[in-house]
Amino acid sequence: MTSADTDTGLLAPGWTGSPAAAETADAAFLRALLDAEAALTRAQTALGLAPARAATAVTEAAEPGRFDVASLAVRARGGGNPVIPLVAELTRAVGEEYGPYVHRGATSQDIMDTAMMLVAHRALGPVLTDLDRCGRALARLAAGHRDTPMPGRTLTQHAVPTTFGLKAAGWRSLVLDARDRVTAVRGSLPAQLGGAAGTLAAFSAYGAEDPTALPGAYAHELGLAEPLLPWHTLRTPVADLAGCLAFAAGALGKLAADVLTLSRTEIAEVAEGSGGGSSAMPHKANPVRSTLIAAAARRAPQLAATLYGSLVAEDERPAGAWHAEWEPLRDLLRLVGGAARDAAELAEGLRVRPDTMREHLGLTHGLIVSERLSAELAPVLGRARAKELLTELARRAYEEGRDLGELLAAEPESQEADLTGATDPVRYTGSAGTLTDRALERR
Repeated sequence: MTSADTDTGLLAPGWTGSPAAAETADAAFLRALLDAEAALTRAQTALGLAPARAATAVTEAAEPGRFDVASLAVRARGGGNPVIPLVAELTRAVGEEYGPYVHRGATSQDIMDTAMMLVAHRALGPVLTDLDRCGRALARLAAGHRDTPMPGRTLTQHAVPTTFGLKAAGWRSLVLDARDRVTAVRGSLPAQLGGAAGTLAAFSAYGAEDPTALPGAYAHELGLAEPLLPWHTLRTPVADLAGCLAFAAGALGKLAADVLTLSRTEIAEVAEGSGGGSSAMPHKANPVRSTLIAAAARRAPQLAATLYGSLVAEDERPAGAWHAEWEPLRDLLRLVGGAARDAAELAEGLRVRPDTMREHLGLTHGLIVSERLSAELAPVLGRARAKELLTELARRAYEEGRDLGELLAAEPESQEADLTGATDPVRYTGSAGTLTDRALERR
């Protein structure tokens, strides 16, 4: 395999160059596999099942630079996973005296599953850092624009006024939800150790008085959680990863979807701090960060579905179910890692245009406050008549290009109601400010 055959991320600008890209590369998986093997020997040493020198020898030999990852990838076809050729090479590297302590008592899936958890744990660290960055930037936007009025939109149309502060606070709430879910899952990722069929039988054969102590010692060596049971066919850890990653992608996707809409040329209420260029149109500053986040959010649910499908794993160790997880899990980690990085950059550089928002509040000639006018007129005219009158005036406002307040002032029926300031959209943002304050209390 040449460098030209390596996945460099040419078609994946969303995650290329991100911390998650480095933590999920083939080299990172090789490192995790070797870390899992070395930790296994150290755990057995800690319990008196292997000499101390064996742990040292295996740990020193488990240096990624000594192994050809491209060669391992090709030879993995022989047994269906890369652990088999890796164990053979690691055993030779350790040498004749301590080579027998490499992989002793374990099965390939123990090492693959444990390596997956290590890779996920390492990749999620930078994700959490970027989610925190994004949350802090959104908090600043929400506080700074607590009372900045803008059109609220439902089903693509102007509805009633809201504030940009409340919108930003909503984005932040989703980001913090994602952060909390990722944090919880990351802290629960377990090591895997069960042996050939999940009974730990081989460790008894090698002299362990209490083989059930080994998974805990193994997890301790790796900095992972101790599993209650071997989970070869109990795929809760992978399903939990699928869920939190898909949620994170969707949460960031909501932010991106709103920015994409609000940054359209004909809306232009926000703009990315540094838009991307076009190969054909020099005038364009495309919302590239939002575009890449949106692309990740569209892919994540299908990848998570594959991982959820692997819950249906037959027997004590399945054929194909755990094999099906490796690539979609890596893709999810990469996508969410890239999206979190892009979301942090997006939020930190987002430009808000309050004057444009205020101007847009008048696009519907005052109709954006028709809900308030209906509430004010109902006690005077009756609910049905108030709705009928406002519906007729709305039609005229559109057809005649006149302001609803002007038309309403000319209606004798409306004179009995106190409508002072009722047609000013800035004065009809409800509890948006209070809700924003409440949202910002969350840390």
